[in-house]
Amino acid sequence: VAGPIMRSGDLIPQFHREHHFNPRLFREGLFFLTMGMVKKVVFADNLGAYATRVFDDPAAFNTLSNLSSVYAYAFQIYFDFSGYTDIAIGCGRMMGFEIMTNFNLPYLAHNMRDFWRRWHISLSTWLRDYLYIPLGGSRNGRGATYRNLMITMALGGLWHGAAWKFVIWGTYHGVLLALSRARTALF
Repeated sequence: VAGPIMRSGDLIPQFHREHHFNPRLFREGLFFLTMGMVKKVVFADNLGAYATRVFDDPAAFNTLSNLSSVYAYAFQIYFDFSGYTDIAIGCGRMMGFEIMTNFNLPYLAHNMRDFWRRWHISLSTWLRDYLYIPLGGSRNGRGATYRNLMITMALGGLWHGAAWKFVIWGTYHGVLLALSRARTALF
């Protein structure tokens, strides 16, 4: 569910290959599986418990605790998704399957465009290829480009859940992407 979302052309041929036990792939897979479990169980779950406690009663906590809970939540999401992905990559590798990298240190991104190239890479690529480009991408001027970014991200938000908060979240990211692109165009 958390990804990566593999293209059928990349995954299905791997099912038709003969797979034999490979100690190197098994060790690599075990490493990814372990890292994924640590990200999920040690980091995500503990950060999530802290963030939830503060979010449930923010008035009971000071400003620093409220701010740190926002960061805890951001890292909880990263470690959850990245952890699940590493578990999938590890299990696949242990069985001889190559599953794509899905997170590439997104919180070290230089701007929103770079962030979305690093965060849930398979979903970002899917949104680009199946929504943004068919809408016209960046072919019809800046205004159309910004509109297409916002529509794509709003629909990406809807993909996360059928609720207005997800559409608003997606639209917000679309606005940030448009602003990031506009800033790049100016400089």
